[in-house]
Amino acid sequence: RSWNMSQIRSKNTVPELAVRQLLYAAGFRYRLHDSGLPGKPDLSNKKRKIAVFVHGCFWHQHEGCKRANIPKSNTDYWIPKLKSNVKRFENNVEKLGKMGFRTIVIWECEIKNLEKNNKLMEIANVNR
Repeated sequence: RSWNMSQIRSKNTVPELAVRQLLYAAGFRYRLHDSGLPGKPDLSNKKRKIAVFVHGCFWHQHEGCKRANIPKSNTDYWIPKLKSNVKRFENNVEKLGKMGFRTIVIWECEIKNLEKNNKLMEIANVNR
């Protein structure tokens, strides 16, 4: 299990790369992992005041998603860990909102249908 966990990346994941490719093709320009913004959004555009997060359903506990299950072993570790991930994200969204940013979350399970989903066009066309 230790090896498996060491292979999980936080940046440049397959879902994130797919979103980046689609948004760039749609004309949306962005900065990657801007450490000057709360939560270091995966993609951000300060001019348009947009922060885009590409979330893994497990790590951020996507409600109603089958991938958001809690492991059956070591629950004393996993439950607080996953709850703290969700709480930290909520705090970062609040901070971004106070800065005037619009926060958009794209879930891992939505990636396949992203081109059909209006969320992509909504991001690319905001304040053009």
